[in-house]
Amino acid sequence: MTRAYVGLGANLGDASATLEAASDALAHLPGTRLLTRSSLYISAPIDAAGPDFVNAVAALDTTLEAYTLLLELQEIERRHGRQRPYRNAPRTLDLDLLLFGDACIASSALTVPHPRMTQRAFVLLPLAEIAPDLRLPDGRTVYSLLPALAGQRLTRIASGPAT
Repeated sequence: MTRAYVGLGANLGDASATLEAASDALAHLPGTRLLTRSSLYISAPIDAAGPDFVNAVAALDTTLEAYTLLLELQEIERRHGRQRPYRNAPRTLDLDLLLFGDACIASSALTVPHPRMTQRAFVLLPLAEIAPDLRLPDGRTVYSLLPALAGQRLTRIASGPAT
Protein backbone atom coordinates (compact mmCIF):
# COMPACT_ATOMS: atom_id res chain seq x y z
CA MET A 1 0.00 0.00 0.00
CA THR A 2 1.13 3.51 -0.79
CA ARG A 3 -0.21 6.60 0.98
CA ALA A 4 -1.32 9.14 -1.61
CA TYR A 5 -2.75 12.62 -1.19
CA VAL A 6 -5.17 14.04 -3.73
CA GLY A 7 -6.23 17.67 -4.07
CA LEU A 8 -9.88 18.21 -4.99
CA GLY A 9 -11.20 21.45 -6.46
CA ALA A 10 -14.14 22.82 -8.43
CA ASN A 11 -15.51 26.22 -9.35
CA LEU A 12 -18.41 25.45 -11.69
CA GLY A 13 -21.84 24.13 -10.77
CA ASP A 14 -22.51 22.91 -7.23
CA ALA A 15 -18.83 22.60 -6.32
CA SER A 16 -19.42 21.38 -2.76
CA ALA A 17 -21.70 18.57 -3.95
CA THR A 18 -19.22 17.68 -6.68
CA LEU A 19 -16.40 17.35 -4.13
CA GLU A 20 -18.61 15.11 -1.98
CA ALA A 21 -19.35 12.91 -5.01
CA ALA A 22 -15.67 12.87 -6.00
CA SER A 23 -14.73 11.80 -2.46
CA ASP A 24 -17.17 8.91 -2.77
CA ALA A 25 -15.65 7.98 -6.15
CA LEU A 26 -12.15 7.99 -4.60
CA ALA A 27 -13.41 5.61 -1.91
CA HIS A 28 -14.51 3.17 -4.61
CA LEU A 29 -11.32 3.06 -6.67
CA PRO A 30 -9.94 -0.47 -7.08
CA GLY A 31 -7.29 -1.44 -4.54
CA THR A 32 -7.81 1.85 -2.73
CA ARG A 33 -9.12 2.96 0.63
CA LEU A 34 -10.14 6.54 1.36
CA LEU A 35 -8.66 7.26 4.79
CA THR A 36 -9.94 10.79 5.32
CA ARG A 37 -10.84 14.01 3.60
CA SER A 38 -10.28 17.52 4.86
CA SER A 39 -12.88 20.16 5.43
CA LEU A 40 -14.07 22.10 2.42
CA TYR A 41 -12.50 25.50 1.84
CA ILE A 42 -13.31 28.42 -0.46
CA SER A 43 -10.37 30.05 -2.23
CA ALA A 44 -9.95 32.69 -4.90
CA PRO A 45 -8.60 31.45 -8.23
CA ILE A 46 -4.82 31.72 -8.60
CA ASP A 47 -3.44 32.32 -12.09
CA ALA A 48 -6.99 31.90 -13.41
CA ALA A 49 -10.27 33.72 -13.84
CA GLY A 50 -13.73 32.63 -12.81
CA PRO A 51 -15.67 32.03 -9.62
CA ASP A 52 -14.10 31.06 -6.31
CA PHE A 53 -13.06 27.44 -5.89
CA VAL A 54 -14.16 24.91 -3.32
CA ASN A 55 -11.13 22.80 -2.33
CA ALA A 56 -10.23 19.85 -0.12
CA VAL A 57 -7.50 17.21 0.21
CA ALA A 58 -8.03 13.46 0.57
CA ALA A 59 -5.68 10.81 1.93
CA LEU A 60 -5.74 7.38 0.27
CA ASP A 61 -4.00 4.09 0.78
CA THR A 62 -3.71 2.39 -2.59
CA THR A 63 -2.17 -0.59 -4.32
CA LEU A 64 -2.41 1.25 -7.66
CA GLU A 65 0.74 2.51 -9.32
CA ALA A 66 1.06 6.29 -9.58
CA TYR A 67 0.26 6.46 -13.30
CA THR A 68 -2.73 4.14 -12.91
CA LEU A 69 -4.02 6.29 -10.06
CA LEU A 70 -3.60 9.38 -12.24
CA LEU A 71 -5.68 7.75 -15.00
CA GLU A 72 -8.38 6.85 -12.46
CA LEU A 73 -8.44 10.47 -11.21
CA GLN A 74 -8.79 11.73 -14.78
CA GLU A 75 -11.67 9.32 -15.37
CA ILE A 76 -13.48 10.65 -12.28
CA GLU A 77 -12.95 14.18 -13.63
CA ARG A 78 -14.34 13.14 -17.03
CA ARG A 79 -17.45 11.60 -15.42
CA HIS A 80 -18.04 14.96 -13.70
CA GLY A 81 -17.89 16.87 -16.98
CA ARG A 82 -14.31 18.13 -16.79
CA GLN A 83 -13.19 19.83 -19.97
CA ARG A 84 -9.81 21.37 -20.68
CA PRO A 85 -10.45 24.12 -23.25
CA TYR A 86 -7.41 26.11 -22.08
CA ARG A 87 -4.88 26.20 -19.25
CA ASN A 88 -6.45 27.07 -15.87
CA ALA A 89 -9.98 27.19 -17.29
CA PRO A 90 -12.85 27.09 -14.78
CA ARG A 91 -13.68 23.47 -14.01
CA THR A 92 -16.41 21.20 -12.78
CA LEU A 93 -13.78 19.06 -11.02
CA ASP A 94 -10.02 19.04 -10.68
CA LEU A 95 -8.24 16.12 -9.02
CA ASP A 96 -4.49 16.53 -8.52
CA LEU A 97 -2.17 13.79 -7.33
CA LEU A 98 -0.18 15.81 -4.78
CA LEU A 99 1.97 13.14 -3.16
CA PHE A 100 2.48 9.43 -3.79
CA GLY A 101 4.33 7.99 -0.83
CA ASP A 102 7.82 9.45 -0.87
CA ALA A 103 8.06 9.13 -4.66
CA CYS A 104 9.55 11.87 -6.78
CA ILE A 105 8.26 11.52 -10.35
CA ALA A 106 8.98 13.89 -13.21
CA SER A 107 7.52 12.98 -16.58
CA SER A 108 5.42 14.68 -19.23
CA ALA A 109 2.33 12.94 -17.81
CA LEU A 110 2.92 13.26 -14.07
CA THR A 111 4.97 15.30 -11.63
CA VAL A 112 4.96 14.26 -7.96
CA PRO A 113 5.16 16.03 -5.60
CA HIS A 114 2.75 18.33 -7.41
CA PRO A 115 4.96 21.18 -8.67
CA ARG A 116 2.87 24.06 -7.27
CA MET A 117 1.48 22.51 -4.09
CA THR A 118 3.90 24.38 -1.82
CA GLN A 119 2.69 27.70 -3.28
CA ARG A 120 -1.02 27.08 -2.63
CA ALA A 121 -2.72 27.64 0.74
CA PHE A 122 -5.77 25.78 -0.63
CA VAL A 123 -3.58 22.67 -0.79
CA LEU A 124 -1.35 23.05 2.27
CA LEU A 125 -3.95 24.05 4.86
CA PRO A 126 -6.31 21.14 4.10
CA LEU A 127 -3.28 18.84 3.90
CA ALA A 128 -2.08 20.04 7.31
CA GLU A 129 -5.60 19.44 8.66
CA ILE A 130 -5.59 15.74 7.76
CA ALA A 131 -1.85 14.99 8.07
CA PRO A 132 -0.41 17.41 10.66
CA ASP A 133 2.94 15.62 10.93
CA LEU A 134 3.43 15.09 7.20
CA ARG A 135 6.88 15.72 5.76
CA LEU A 136 7.35 16.27 2.05
CA PRO A 137 9.94 14.14 0.24
CA ASP A 138 12.43 17.03 0.60
CA GLY A 139 12.05 16.88 4.40
CA ARG A 140 10.08 20.09 4.88
CA THR A 141 6.91 19.93 6.94
CA VAL A 142 3.62 21.17 5.60
CA TYR A 143 3.30 23.52 8.58
CA SER A 144 6.68 25.12 7.88
CA LEU A 145 5.40 26.26 4.48
CA LEU A 146 2.13 27.83 5.65
CA PRO A 147 3.44 31.21 6.94
CA ALA A 148 4.65 32.17 3.46
CA LEU A 149 1.08 31.73 2.17
CA ALA A 150 -0.66 33.83 4.83
CA GLY A 151 -1.78 36.40 2.23
CA GLN A 152 -3.87 33.87 0.28
CA ARG A 153 -7.57 34.06 1.22
CA LEU A 154 -8.95 30.73 2.38
CA THR A 155 -12.24 30.19 4.22
CA ARG A 156 -13.32 26.91 5.79
CA ILE A 157 -16.95 26.24 4.90
CA ALA A 158 -17.65 22.67 6.01
CA SER A 159 -16.01 20.07 8.18
CA GLY A 160 -14.63 16.95 6.59
CA PRO A 161 -16.77 13.81 6.69
CA ALA A 162 -16.52 11.46 9.62
CA THR A 163 -14.08 8.66 8.84
